[in-house]
Amino acid sequence: MADTAEKTAASEAPQAHPFQAEVAKLLHLMVHSVYSDRDVFLRELISNGADALDKLRYEAIAHPELLVGGAALKITITPDKQAKTLTIADNGIGMGEAELVEYLGTIAKSGTQAFAEKIKDAQGGVQLIGQFGIGFYSGFIVATKVDVISRRAGAEDAFLWSSEGEGSFTIAPAGVASRGTAIVLHLKDDAAEFLEDWKIESVVRAYSDHIAHPIMLADSEAPRQINTANAIWARPKSEITAESHKEFFGHIAGIYSDPALTIHYRAEGRNEYTVLLYVPGEKPFDLYDPERRGRQKLYVKRVYIADDVELLPAYLRFVRGVIDSEDMPLNISREMLQNNPQVQAIRKAVTNKVLAELKKLSETDAPAFAKIWEVFGPVIKEGLYEDMERRDALFEVARFRSTKSDNITLKDYMAGLKENQTAIYYLTGEDAVKAAASPQLEGYRARDVEVLLLTDPVDSFWVRTALGFDGKPFKSVTQGTADLDLIKLKDEAKPAVADDAGTATLIAAMKQALGAKVQDVRSSKRLTDSACCLVNDSMMDRTLERLLSRQKDSGVAVSAPILEINAGHPLIAALSRTVTAKGVMAVEDAAQLLLDQAFIIEGEQVPDPAGYAKRMADVMAKVFG
Repeated sequence: MADTAEKTAASEAPQAHPFQAEVAKLLHLMVHSVYSDRDVFLRELISNGADALDKLRYEAIAHPELLVGGAALKITITPDKQAKTLTIADNGIGMGEAELVEYLGTIAKSGTQAFAEKIKDAQGGVQLIGQFGIGFYSGFIVATKVDVISRRAGAEDAFLWSSEGEGSFTIAPAGVASRGTAIVLHLKDDAAEFLEDWKIESVVRAYSDHIAHPIMLADSEAPRQINTANAIWARPKSEITAESHKEFFGHIAGIYSDPALTIHYRAEGRNEYTVLLYVPGEKPFDLYDPERRGRQKLYVKRVYIADDVELLPAYLRFVRGVIDSEDMPLNISREMLQNNPQVQAIRKAVTNKVLAELKKLSETDAPAFAKIWEVFGPVIKEGLYEDMERRDALFEVARFRSTKSDNITLKDYMAGLKENQTAIYYLTGEDAVKAAASPQLEGYRARDVEVLLLTDPVDSFWVRTALGFDGKPFKSVTQGTADLDLIKLKDEAKPAVADDAGTATLIAAMKQALGAKVQDVRSSKRLTDSACCLVNDSMMDRTLERLLSRQKDSGVAVSAPILEINAGHPLIAALSRTVTAKGVMAVEDAAQLLLDQAFIIEGEQVPDPAGYAKRMADVMAKVFG
């Protein structure tokens, strides 16, 4: 009997656990950093409680017994001035022992290091909290100790999680009869204002009024509701203020700045649903998450269903918001959602609506659209590669940098086509400044032909699959021969340079000197000022080859280039005379140097840096020796 009692006592004793390393670092920031607005903690804890209520409602669709014997779903805030504690409780899904360890002892995808770096320079760094999924830990801004008492819906046992934010936490059994979670904050002396009713009410009205569950304040009198508990998307558009939109956008996106674009409408007909979507004005922290998941929430008759249903294509994953269906079955499972015809119909219609609204904004408020495109243009252009059905619609909103403009549409480009121009010319690259200085552009500039400068990684992919625009194909200025003969030069007096015997002899000598390092050496029609450049005759341009060659399993290697030389350049003319007079060996080092120079101009690494340095030193010694 004594042994049994000892074992029971040991099992009920608090079990200590260390925080994950980056949680400990985060808590240090929370405790020791100065924040401009500490109200954030209450907003974040209420938001977490609302999520727990939504999750319970969803699970109760398949398991109604989870709601048996429970009170109406709500969040209750209880200040206790005597104990100096503030309790935020919900009767939602709750957590078991393992979940308390997992969710409150680690940060799975929060990017705490990025948070730590950003907060160093932030004015009012508190605004960053919601962007990193660390809302719970904001409680330590105002508390010396945090207790979390939770019982999962459907389970019998409750547990107490407790920590002073110093690097570890404990978990012990707790005697709690009702499901849900209660977070008890033992407030710091300078946080006593959060025990006052007026303060709690003001924070809730400012930041959490849109929460679709009652938020009750258990003050000295009877508990009373202090929010409207009305889903914002269900309200008439005329009743929603810009401030309300900003706060709801912050709630669902974790970005507490004004949205750049708000899309709010109700669709009726075969499928009835309400849409409230926001385009952020800044990059969400997970914009380039490899999983590329959407972040739109699906509700059915105000009941939360899921937030990973792919309600918009991946190239619109930055759009945040809610879609609430009126006629979808409430008992639909997450697995069924992916192939549900109603979801597919909604997805198609909402995607078209978002693109239409972006186009409308580009026509009515060009500066506002330009800011959106600057932030999300590279992501939207993924659709040019993935969504052939909407490629024309995407072309209408797409903006490009060119040799003449920093912000041009394809429609505007087509309006500036030169006589006899047969294609939309483009140059891909990894750097806009280097691309603009590329020697391949010289022949096009000489004819006043505009060239698109495509410097986002996705550009190298979509441009290969695009059939063209308005009857004109896309053509790289670095692939094949330059078909510029039919386009007039701007300066008609400038004589065209024809190949002569000396140039032909030089080309033959350079081919012999360079061997397999190049596919070919030929005279260029695209160069006017530079001595040489690299081009490619393969299906891929060199930018795409370089991108794919960095992927381990792509099976793509960077091919040997074609070296084009400018027969009218003084250096090439001098080399032509030299090879005619002295033979192939006289220009061998010069051929190697020209190839290395072409690599450098392209922003590529010289294949043999030591050889390049030696040859350059030898040439300089001959000149200055």
